[in-house]
Amino acid sequence: MIQLYFLSILCNAISGYVLLTENDNMTGDKPSFSISNPVFYLVLGIVSAVVGILKLLSPTYNLDYTKGVFFLGDLLPAAAGIIAALMLIFGIYRNDNSAKSGELERIGVNLLVFRKPIGIALLAVALVHFLFGQLLFL
Repeated sequence: MIQLYFLSILCNAISGYVLLTENDNMTGDKPSFSISNPVFYLVLGIVSAVVGILKLLSPTYNLDYTKGVFFLGDLLPAAAGIIAALMLIFGIYRNDNSAKSGELERIGVNLLVFRKPIGIALLAVALVHFLFGQLLFL
């Protein structure tokens, strides 16, 4: 579906931008319409996960059914959306003061070390997916 194609590009681009420009300290009161608001992170993370899963189930493909492998066509943008969702939700979890111990905290800290390279990769996937929508792995 072309709507999921657009949403995938949009979610990956916004998530990449947010992860790239995120500060290490997200504490304190944020304005209600700020991009640093944890609620914005949570909503963007949920939407990215849903769009990523739906892209796996409903890939965008050419109308010529004899060409291409349809499942692989949207594998990279779908995986990027799911990774973006994990990064955004772990970012909120990391900054919650009541959840500072346990295995999940160690996984989140180890994953969030790579947030800037993953943000750049998300922006690159969104740009390439926008420009070349019918490539095999995009």
